[in-house]
Amino acid sequence: MNRKEYKYTVEHEWICPESGNKGKVGLADYAQSQLGDIVFLDLPAPGTQVKQGKKMGEVESVKAVSDIFAPASGQVVEINQTVIDEPGLVNKDPYGAGWLVRLELSKPSELDALMDSDEYDKFVAALSEKESE
Repeated sequence: MNRKEYKYTVEHEWICPESGNKGKVGLADYAQSQLGDIVFLDLPAPGTQVKQGKKMGEVESVKAVSDIFAPASGQVVEINQTVIDEPGLVNKDPYGAGWLVRLELSKPSELDALMDSDEYDKFVAALSEKESE
């Protein structure tokens, strides 16, 4: 289910590396399924500097409000206005049309510390196992 070329955080964000030290960021399928129907997103404005592992926004669902953490440090160069207008896209297509922001990475090497899709799949499987106990 998780995209192979993406990198993942323990907080369930993903980043898709792009050319020119950029990366597209979103919420993993696991995160959106745990949140339920997403009704509002608070995303950082273009030009905002974000730091890896630090809060960069919020997602509000019918169940809760949760923080969104930056998977890498850099500057927000674009937000996905479509998900601001239609937050449910994150539920419908978390790895495609439901992306959140595009970053210009200030430290591309930070991506090396993130999980690849196989590691993330194992991480989520372990969480799911704990939840079912």
